[in-house]
Amino acid sequence: MHLDRLMSVLEAVAIAGRAVTAPEVQQATGLPRPTCYRLLQTMADTRLLDEPEPGRYLVGERMIRLALMGQSDVDVCQAAAPSLKDAADQFGEAVFLSRYRNKGVEIIHVEAPRDASRSFVHPGLGFRPMHACSCSKVIAAFAEDGFRNEILAGPMRSYTPNTKQTPEDLSAEFAAIRQVGFAECVEEIELGVSSVAAPVQIGNIGATFSVGATGPVRRFTETRRAEIGGQLMALAAKVSQTLHMNGVARMQS
Repeated sequence: MHLDRLMSVLEAVAIAGRAVTAPEVQQATGLPRPTCYRLLQTMADTRLLDEPEPGRYLVGERMIRLALMGQSDVDVCQAAAPSLKDAADQFGEAVFLSRYRNKGVEIIHVEAPRDASRSFVHPGLGFRPMHACSCSKVIAAFAEDGFRNEILAGPMRSYTPNTKQTPEDLSAEFAAIRQVGFAECVEEIELGVSSVAAPVQIGNIGATFSVGATGPVRRFTETRRAEIGGQLMALAAKVSQTLHMNGVARMQS
């Protein structure tokens, strides 16, 4: 069966844990040479496999992303928590991890700063509006055009006088987010509260997760938001690497 052969090739590449050649895959699977070469090329064309150099294959970004999507919130949060906790202590503000699923974005984990000498804003868990929260806007900004168009065409509830409610305003903000690399929410959901978020990108395939920080507007000034945005981008890269390794490990197990 064609699917059985495809899976045997994919498993051989995943188990190797490194870039492998077609002859190595053929030897591991016992498939005829033409079949092995054809399947490797087909999977490379569909990004199930990557070809970092001619004739060598690795598990692809698309496949790793599928593995990550299958991970439970508990596994993802456990992997990301140490980095989030360090960031919360560094910022002195709550730091959170959000996840895209079912055409929506949900905050799935929050780390509070260890120093409780001053008050901080806890964002809470659960789904966030796609047009009015930094954690969801930053994922939408780096998503496929079709998904963004659905958001722009949908209803945009007003939470505060600062909530953006027109496709033109939101489309312009998505473009600005892609340019600077992080998103802001300045009193768009709750007066007196701001947040900043950066996308957690696995390779070049959109953003399935985002990391963010939230706090009172008196501390989250424009300058401070820009500073935190840059730091969140670095945090997002660290979390991305951790989740990527988990996804590869999941493929190899």
